[in-house]
Amino acid sequence: MSYQNLNVAEFEQMMAEAEDAVLLDVRTEPELAEGFIPGHQMINLMAPDFAEQVSKLDPAKPYFIYCRSGGRSGQACMMMASMGFTKLFNLAGGIQAWNAAHPA
Repeated sequence: MSYQNLNVAEFEQMMAEAEDAVLLDVRTEPELAEGFIPGHQMINLMAPDFAEQVSKLDPAKPYFIYCRSGGRSGQACMMMASMGFTKLFNLAGGIQAWNAAHPA
């Protein structure tokens, strides 16, 4: 596998320890209403220019990627891996798992 699936605790810990970590939210703008992780950068996986936007990112940095439930972020990880990114981490369960672990 070209990326790692992490639970919320692993995702938080590895993101805190990673140097130059980039937090990527691959959901759509309306989905932000469901909550988000502070410090995220948004690139909608379903946008026609997703690959173009990703190609502008630094492939040497670690990317911590999430969506609503973990499916689209997994797809984003696979796509980014095919583009030469090597440090990819997917939040298993997505923002739903994050919100469950961090009740408001």
